Amino acid sequence: MPQFYLRTREGLAEAIRLFHRALELAPRFGAVAALAGVCHMLNVLLGYANDPQFDRKEAVRLARLALSIDDGDPDTLARAAVISAFMVGDREAEIEMADRAVGLNPNSWLTWSCRGHVYRIAGLPEEAIWSFERAVRMSPVDPLLYMTLTGIGQALIELRRFDEAIVVLKKALRQNLYLATYQWLASAFAHLGRDAEAHDAAARVLEIDPAFTISALIARAGLSNAKLFIEGLRKAGLPN
Repeated sequence: MPQFYLRTREGLAEAIRLFHRALELAPRFGAVAALAGVCHMLNVLLGYANDPQFDRKEAVRLARLALSIDDGDPDTLARAAVISAFMVGDREAEIEMADRAVGLNPNSWLTWSCRGHVYRIAGLPEEAIWSFERAVRMSPVDPLLYMTLTGIGQALIELRRFDEAIVVLKKALRQNLYLATYQWLASAFAHLGRDAEAHDAAARVLEIDPAFTISALIARAGLSNAKLFIEGLRKAGLPN
């Protein structure tokens, strides 16, 4: 889990190795299958994958395996819903899974945060923000809080509430200098015409990921409702 929380290329590679070893030792450990699936999904989303198609298929396979083992576990349901939202795009099934997860454990940061990502990708940013805010109340010092805050920022940008998005995204960066947070921050600054700050955030994106391109980002997943985000990245001067 410490490797999983790092969200680095090396950390995820080691987490995948350990999760797969755990599955060899305990093939019916559904929660581990879901965690391994999240790692493969993150490899795709963060641009770490040498073979994105392999990681995409492996993420979906492991999510389905986890559900076949135990589809009544809220954490497994929540993680499977997010994997499907980013990698598959079956909106109704993903919303149903995310809703069931919070119904089974309404006091979980994980279930509410995952529900937020699912609803944002489904094009329902107001509901996403409500879910993310519930997650923050559940675990205000969570080690992955920066991802929940980034989710709020993403949804605010989709609602054209750029000033509010900047405040939340800066808060996320104070916890972790996360690549996706800089991307959305660059977009928000660009939409407000704050060009110097947009270019600074864009420079941080390229510093963390020198091979970054907008087209590669679009190809990864989860951007079907992100036209404003992409438009802002182009205005910020990031390479197409």
